[in-house]
Amino acid sequence: MSFNLTRNIATKGVLTFFIFLFFTAFGTAQGAYQFGLLPSINFSKKLKKDWKVNLKFQSRHLLKQGRWDTQNELNYDYGLSDFALMSSKKVGLNNKVAGGYFIRFKEDKIIQRLIQQFTIVRKYNSFRLAHRISADQTFENEKKPKYRLRYRLASEFPLNGLTLDEKEFYLKINHEYLNAFQKKDYDLEIRLVPLLGYKYSDNNKLELGFDYRINSFLSEAAEHRFWIAINWFIAL
Repeated sequence: MSFNLTRNIATKGVLTFFIFLFFTAFGTAQGAYQFGLLPSINFSKKLKKDWKVNLKFQSRHLLKQGRWDTQNELNYDYGLSDFALMSSKKVGLNNKVAGGYFIRFKEDKIIQRLIQQFTIVRKYNSFRLAHRISADQTFENEKKPKYRLRYRLASEFPLNGLTLDEKEFYLKINHEYLNAFQKKDYDLEIRLVPLLGYKYSDNNKLELGFDYRINSFLSEAAEHRFWIAINWFIAL
């Protein structure tokens, strides 16, 4: 597949994202929404025998929230802090298995989560596709455990040629479905995340983009979350 064709596919994907965003956000005027910042920093370290560890810190900063049918003022609020420690091992040529532990601090609550995932990466001439299937189990005091099954498709390709080199930009688009089960309740969340990245070096990358999430639309008014995502990746 040529680079021009890949770029056209990506452009159409981004346009589709904004069209989808418009109709879902304004077509469900009774739903709730949140808007804010979602910065994260990721540290990774390669180990022997194809093992790798990753430590991620992410925080949420709410700038505005409410319902579409009411007028809401800007009001900053520190939402929460997330820490995740993952360990992965390469199996086969381009596949990985991983597991880890996640902890969230939200006001006076502590939420813990166990994570298991399997990733399949396919590399083409000018872009890369990654399929990730994961499961997690969330535990919180005085609440029933929540179980989620997730699938994410991620595409990534350079914007300055067929390969990504240092001091070059790239585009990444993530599309994910999260099935959540808690007691007898079921919910589906859909995420769409287009990101513009810049590779400073082999050990340092920065990404900026939009993280849009919609859920609760199966049984009631949809909930929308709009985040400005800032991701920093550091390989040690």
